Amino acid sequence: MAENRSYLQRYAMLLGTYMGGFWILKFFLFPLGMRVPSLSFLFVGLTLCVPFLGYYFVRLYRNAVCGGVIGFMHAWSFTVFMYLFAALLVAVAHFLYFRFIDHGFLLNAYQSQVEAMLAGDNSGLAPYADMLREAMDAASRLTPVDIVLQLLWSNVFFGIVLAIPTALVVMRRRKRGDASTDGWRGGGGVR
Repeated sequence: MAENRSYLQRYAMLLGTYMGGFWILKFFLFPLGMRVPSLSFLFVGLTLCVPFLGYYFVRLYRNAVCGGVIGFMHAWSFTVFMYLFAALLVAVAHFLYFRFIDHGFLLNAYQSQVEAMLAGDNSGLAPYADMLREAMDAASRLTPVDIVLQLLWSNVFFGIVLAIPTALVVMRRRKRGDASTDGWRGGGGVR
């Protein structure tokens, strides 16, 4: 009996929307963390919670929709789709932020931090000063679309990578001889 995959996309969209909402709320802590350092720690903590939330959502899908049985490829596909839909949703928020709200705030904050590090008595950073300034110049030339595409790509990539251990942990095979799952009824013959 094949696994039921008919609800995969529907539930991946639904749970991906919840994950994307979590990512959007988490993202707004990032620029706020430039002014309030404790919010940066909260941002990092919530970022570390993402794989556990993904595991919870896939396990919820397995138990509620798949009847407690899910194979590796089914779990991996679901997890990848869930992270993909979350990445698409948060990309909209990223675009709105970088196009209409940021106006160079994050870049200026990073540039001031780099200049403060270089101005200090850090002899180890002197050889890298030109490289850091060139990196800041390259970042200043990025458009909001460039930034959003870069963030979207990294979210999808990390979602694909995180889907592998998540699927390995969540997958659960049918028990041999279980009449409700393998099509056998008692002692003889095939159904």
